[in-house]
This record gives sequence, C-alpha cells and structure tokens, in this order.
Amino acid sequence: MNSGTYTPRPGAAPVGRMIAAQAALETRMLLRNGEQLLLTVVIPSLLLVLFSTVDIVDTGGGAAVDFLAPGVLALAVMSTAFTGQAIATGFERRYGVLKRLGASPLPRWALMAAKTLAVLVTEVLQVLLLTAIALALGWSPQGSPLAVLLLLVAGTAAFSGLGLLMAGTLRAEATLAAANLVFLLLLVGGGVVVPLDRFPDAARAALEWLPISALSGGLRDVLQDGAGMPWGELGVLAAWAAAGLGAAARFFRWE
Repeated sequence: MNSGTYTPRPGAAPVGRMIAAQAALETRMLLRNGEQLLLTVVIPSLLLVLFSTVDIVDTGGGAAVDFLAPGVLALAVMSTAFTGQAIATGFERRYGVLKRLGASPLPRWALMAAKTLAVLVTEVLQVLLLTAIALALGWSPQGSPLAVLLLLVAGTAAFSGLGLLMAGTLRAEATLAAANLVFLLLLVGGGVVVPLDRFPDAARAALEWLPISALSGGLRDVLQDGAGMPWGELGVLAAWAAAGLGAAARFFRWE
C-alpha cells in the first residue's frame, strides 16, 4: 500500500468550482427571498398583464402587448441587476458578510463574478416567464435573437455596475431607499410602460440617455419593429456599464 494514498491535501478548491458554488448559493438565496421575488417576478408580470389587458396608457398603434413586452423585459433586468443586487449587497456589507467572504479563499473578484452569474441565472428565468406570459397575451416578437441577447447582456452590465456602486458606497438603509426610489422613477420615466414621446421634448431628450430607456427602446426597436442591430442603444448601455463598473471597482468599500 502506498503510504501517501490517504495523505490529506489541504488547500482551496479551484477558483472555477468556488465561483460555481457561490453562484448557486447566491441564486438560491435570491429565489427564496419573498421581497426579491416580488420585485423581480411579481411586479413585472402584473404590469405586463394589467397594461396589456386594460386600456390605461396609450401605447400607439398595434397591440398593447407588442409595446409593453420589451419594456417589461428591460424592467426585469433592472429589477434584478440593479435594485435587487444593490439592496442584497448593501445589507451583506452592513452585516459583515462581505468582509468575511473577502477573507476566505474566494477572491473578491470571484465573489463579484459569482454574484453576476446569479443575476444572469435569475434573468434567464425572468425572461422565460415573461415571454410565456406575453405570448399568451398575443405577443408577436420580431427581430434578431442575437440583438436581443446583446442588449440584455449590455443592460445587465450597466445596471449591475450601478447597483454595486450604490451598495458599496452608501449605508444599507440609504441603499434600500435609493434603489427603490430609482426603480419607481425609471419605471415611470424610462419608457417601460409610458412612451417617451408623451413627455415634453426637453425631458425626452434627457430621458433617452438613461440606461433603462436605451434598453427598453432598443428591445422595442428589435422586437416590435424588426430593426437591425441597435448600435446607438448598445453604445449608451456600454458607456453606462464602463462608468458604473469602473466606479464600483474604484470606490466599493467592503466594510
């Protein structure tokens, strides 16, 4: 018998395995949180059904669901990547969870990668659910799936950077209030359920540069109008992603 057969091999697991385990944990925690589910699943679904079946907002010509479905998909991305992630990370920072994880074998960049993977998994579930609801309501999507995928990824990066920046610089209570306030303001003024052309020209010109407006507008151009690659909207989202992620990396405080 080889004397080294049962020799222990202490040490950290491979980084990839640690990221996968942490991402699975983050996803389970998110899906078990009732408040997060309300924000990420229930509210977008109710908005889609309500505004598609009740004539509350004039969405222009065509079926209301054709206008609303892309906007609600954008709202789902924002609710998970920005609002939900900001609040959860802010309270993890307050209770010292991030500090303890930062002292573990899991590198800090790997922790952020795991959080991003958890966001992406949740978004896939959101998109599948909202797409099924929209199709049941008579939605007829058009356009390139690749363009839609690029918009969703760019939107996720933009909102994730802003959410981590808020969570890493503000107190948890301030993050909770600010994230929910921003969610409500962008829901109304981001072209999600109310078309931007209903706003005054000066306000519309400013609102079009918001990440939620770029994401909802780009998705609407592709899925409703069958447009090609929305380079302008992708450029706006890329700029927000670079600014948000760069600032979060620079100013994020772990304790």
